[in-house]
Amino acid sequence: MNRFVLILILTLSILLAACMHSSQPSIIHQTDWGGTPAAVDSVQSIEYITIHHSGVVFESGKDPLTYLQNLQNWSRAEKQWVDIPYHYLIDRDGKVYEGRDARLSGDTNTSYDVQGHLIICVLGNYEEQTLNENQFNALIQLTAAIAKQYGVAPDRIRSHHDWVPEETVCPGRDIQRIFEDGSFVRVVSALLDQPSAN
Repeated sequence: MNRFVLILILTLSILLAACMHSSQPSIIHQTDWGGTPAAVDSVQSIEYITIHHSGVVFESGKDPLTYLQNLQNWSRAEKQWVDIPYHYLIDRDGKVYEGRDARLSGDTNTSYDVQGHLIICVLGNYEEQTLNENQFNALIQLTAAIAKQYGVAPDRIRSHHDWVPEETVCPGRDIQRIFEDGSFVRVVSALLDQPSAN
């Protein structure tokens, strides 16, 4: 077994132990970050979880509340979308924010059909930035909790790039690598196999 595989296994074991203590990260609701929820006029059935990045460098210390308020305003005014295109967003500190109501389909600037997808966005540009430990842990915990809540099988957890590789590099090479090597889905699968702590 080479050194890289040994380090990966050790890292995954540590992350699994840490994640087992908290089945879902705390979520900051839309009204708490200053957003205004969209009216729910239809209901989608969640079949997939798709990971995006925002595609804009997001430095630690940048105010996520202002960013989210501006994103919501832009989404509605410029794109004519009902809300932020993502259902959940994770900042550089690993805080999770509620975006669009999960009962509504998300939006995208690419051609994949977002009906049935719950979309998680990691704030930042992961062609240029590196996913940090806080974000990774929050992404793992949130994805596992959502997969469990909606009965999404691990093989239906993918990146934006996986759906339309000819159209986008989203979620950026640093996140895409954990989809290509399978480590992200393996950790989520392991969490889903853990008994619930009651």
